[in-house]
Amino acid sequence: MIEYLKEDGIVHELDMATTAKKEFMESFINTILIPRNLEYKLQFTGPTGTNAVETALKLARMVKGRSNIVAFTNGYHGLSQGSLAVTGNNFYRDESHISRSNVTFMPYDGYFGDDADSLTIFRKYLEDGSSGLDLPAAVILETVQGEGGINVASKEWLQGVEALCREFDILLIIDDIQVGNGRTGDFFSFEFADINPDIVTLSKSIGGGLPMALILLKPELDQWKPGEHTGTFRGNNLAFVASKHLLTYWESDDLANAISHKENILKEKLEAIASKHSDYDIKIRGRGLVYGMETRSDSSVASEISTKAFEKGLIVETCGSEGQVVKFLPPLTISQEILEEGLEILSCAIDEVIQEKESRLKEEF
Repeated sequence: MIEYLKEDGIVHELDMATTAKKEFMESFINTILIPRNLEYKLQFTGPTGTNAVETALKLARMVKGRSNIVAFTNGYHGLSQGSLAVTGNNFYRDESHISRSNVTFMPYDGYFGDDADSLTIFRKYLEDGSSGLDLPAAVILETVQGEGGINVASKEWLQGVEALCREFDILLIIDDIQVGNGRTGDFFSFEFADINPDIVTLSKSIGGGLPMALILLKPELDQWKPGEHTGTFRGNNLAFVASKHLLTYWESDDLANAISHKENILKEKLEAIASKHSDYDIKIRGRGLVYGMETRSDSSVASEISTKAFEKGLIVETCGSEGQVVKFLPPLTISQEILEEGLEILSCAIDEVIQEKESRLKEEF
């Protein structure tokens, strides 16, 4: 980026063509799409993830001529109005700043427990003309729900959703803003399921730390009229420069293999912690380097762990409908040494939180 600026490279160009944009697009197509046999057009949106989601929803509705969208329980897709409408958490869904219309929520994989098939429910709604579900233009989902509590969709469930979409002429939108870009080990989080979404939203780390968002759309969906969906800040050339360099990580399998290795370390340590504190019914789930630890017997423990870890020099978030899940999102390029150091801090923080909790309980009785 510094070299680009020194050479007086164009920084801001709206929707016009630049060398930086061309080189990024060529790198993305050659490094990411072609090796995966994916044929998508790239459309740059406003610079944030929610801009990409808004664009995807608008395009789906326009192409299909239908307004309804199906989203899923615990889904999170952004904080602008259209994205809020497909976001499940009540914390964000205040009547004063959201339009709830034209969105129907269906149960995500595992929402009713391991023994219930949520796709059977979805199919029944689609087949029954009196269910109240208007045939949707699109389905939008995350393969791993980040803010929703690190809920992980199975390969079979994702394939089932895709099959329903094809059967009922519904577009499939995968929101890969948080769990794409290598977070689950593959570049796209849906690769393991061998599905082919109609639209994919990308943002966050795709810009190499700078604001950048885009959607990938199947060529036949490119039905915009000239100027029908534009925006001033859709051409962040510094982000294009940074992202082109970032994509070199995907020219070999080294990064994916490193993520897999570090996932094993992360998962093994979290499962050891869960086993050590079995009285708290701790559930561990995730893929790649996105994992969650849910303390199902006491939802308040997660926030206390986060606070205690921060006091010890480790930043770790919580997520889930009640903030009951400790969320692990280490950098993909983190060294094994620092990863293990962070996990040791976490383990100590959990030990102290549980000891303090048990001491309080003894005092109460």
